Amino acid sequence: MKASADVPAPGPGSPAVTLQLTVRDLLPADLPACGWSGSPLHLRSVAGELERARQGEVDYLAVCPPSGLPVAIGGVDYRARADAGLLWQLAVLPALQSCGIGTVLMAGAEARIRGWGLAHAELAVEDDNPRARALYERLGYVAYGQEAEAWDEQGPDGSVRRHEAMCVRMRKRL
Repeated sequence: MKASADVPAPGPGSPAVTLQLTVRDLLPADLPACGWSGSPLHLRSVAGELERARQGEVDYLAVCPPSGLPVAIGGVDYRARADAGLLWQLAVLPALQSCGIGTVLMAGAEARIRGWGLAHAELAVEDDNPRARALYERLGYVAYGQEAEAWDEQGPDGSVRRHEAMCVRMRKRL
């Protein structure tokens, strides 16, 4: 899938930049360039998900400019819900957030879900992430419940702890 996103100008009178983007499968060779998305523990988790992608259970996508380096990544799990693709681990390079790249990632994921013949997309967003929730609402996702979730998280010192969060469950008819 090809798309474009406008990177806003840094100040008045500065030119904006339009990036040509491609949504493609994330590859194991991409992982060294994805350190911005999380800790080494997170990247090991993504590597495991790439094995599931190889087996056809999930899709793991990358949004890339012409350089081919991922500036956004995220997964779609087709086994977690009977009637929907479950989006998870969605991330955009921090310096490029609020430039439309997340929207491109979501459109690519939704296209994959429709390709599986599913009529819904679902996701969970942490209560303390209002920017992401606003994006999902703008794209047509509707909250339908809350659920506590937990996952392992690696700190800057390398220690691993359990992260617990209350998440809003959201759903969209495709």
